[in-house]
Amino acid sequence: MAIAMGRALLLHPCSASSSSTLSFTSRNTHNPYSSLAADTLWSAAKTGPRHPLTVAQAQPRPTWLPGLDPPPYLDGSLPGDYGFDPLGLGEDPDSLKWYVQAELVHARFSMLGVAGILFTDLLRVTGIKNLPVWYEAGAVKFDFASTRTLLFVQLLWMGYAETRRYMDFVSPGSQAKEGSFFGLEAALEGLEPGYPGGPLLNPLGLAKDVKSAGAWKQKEIKNGRLAMVAMLGFFVQAAVTHKGPIDNLVEHLSNPFHNTIIHTLSN
Repeated sequence: MAIAMGRALLLHPCSASSSSTLSFTSRNTHNPYSSLAADTLWSAAKTGPRHPLTVAQAQPRPTWLPGLDPPPYLDGSLPGDYGFDPLGLGEDPDSLKWYVQAELVHARFSMLGVAGILFTDLLRVTGIKNLPVWYEAGAVKFDFASTRTLLFVQLLWMGYAETRRYMDFVSPGSQAKEGSFFGLEAALEGLEPGYPGGPLLNPLGLAKDVKSAGAWKQKEIKNGRLAMVAMLGFFVQAAVTHKGPIDNLVEHLSNPFHNTIIHTLSN
């Protein structure tokens, strides 16, 4: 009984008082241990339990829309997974693997495209180099090769690279076998589909162990998604203003309250 009453007093220490303890002992004079039990329990109630109960609450998983439950097939194991799939494209596991690779490739092309457009546009606007605006660069004739030759070379090399990437996706590690890439297999390593690594594509060695490179994968896909949005903005700017991004930035900074996207679209 003393143990049971002790649990009750420990669970509700604030409800105990000296008067209640006295009444407790006076009502239990038939038990020779009641007074000792009451004194002991009252002391324990004042000092509190030696090992307080600690409740740990799991942090909610971050999602693209706060409070939204992500779909079950997006469990957070993928880099940059915030549960965004409104069209349900990743419900099929095989399709999800392909879409992950497709997003990764588009993200890398977008990052290269944004960097190239901004760099060449900056050279053009500052007058350092006489270059065409980025959306007219494809119509420029080069002296060292004809347009047909450049197109053929691009299709040849890009087709070869994309074919090998697809083969590595279908059969992971197959493109890292000896003699499969002109003897450059050691420079690519082919640790994981989409992440060939090696000194050729990872010269700084930032993610030598691809299995533990989650933070770098996260940064890459985040920057890649930002670059894809930036490329979409470049397309819209070129169609609406017929100018490059640096020209639009300079024009906006010259009059920030008037030269805005709202005024541009309204005109």
